[in-house]
Amino acid sequence: MTQVVTGEEFLALMTRFRHTAFRLELRDRYNVPAEQERWQAFLSGDTATLERLNAEQRATWMSVIRAATFAGKRVERVRVVTEPPTDYIRFELTLNAGNAEAGEDIRYLPRHQTAGLDLPRVDYWLFDSRYAVVLPFDEDDVLLDMELVDDPATVVAFASGWDTAWHNAIPYPIYAGKWAGGAERTPGA
Repeated sequence: MTQVVTGEEFLALMTRFRHTAFRLELRDRYNVPAEQERWQAFLSGDTATLERLNAEQRATWMSVIRAATFAGKRVERVRVVTEPPTDYIRFELTLNAGNAEAGEDIRYLPRHQTAGLDLPRVDYWLFDSRYAVVLPFDEDDVLLDMELVDDPATVVAFASGWDTAWHNAIPYPIYAGKWAGGAERTPGA
C-alpha cells in the first residue's frame, strides 16, 4: 500500500514508532520555504538571528526527537553529501548540534564513497523496519509529498540501505570537525 500523508500525519508517525526511525538523505540541497529566513541568516553570518529562528521554528521537531530518544528509541540519519560540502550542507551541519542534543544520531557519507553500495535512490524515513515514508522531490529540490509505503520488498530494500549507509558513514561530530569553517581541516590543525 502507498498512501500520501500530511505533515501532521508524519509527525504522528514520529511519535508512534516503537524502536527505530531512520532517515536517508541523498540531496545536497533541500528547498524548504519555511527555512528561507534561517538560510539567509546563515549565509549572512547572522548567528544570533539563526539561533533565535532555530529555537522558534524547530521547537516541535526537537520536542518529538527528545521524547523519542528519552523513551529509549533510536532516531538516526545518514546524509549522503558531495565534498567539499555545499553551502546548504554547511548550513545543516550548524543545525545538527540541536539534533544531536535532542538525541538524534546523524552521520555523513561522502558521495564519492557510495560507488557500489547499492543505496536506494530516494530519500525516505524507515520506521521499525516495518514501513517507510518516501520523500520525492522535484528538480528544484522542493518536496512534492510524503508517501507512506508498507510493501515488504520496498521496506527490505530500505532496511538494507539503512544498514549499508549507516556502517559506511562518518559520525556527525567527526564530520563537522573535518569541515568546520567551510573548508577541510588538516589533522592536528
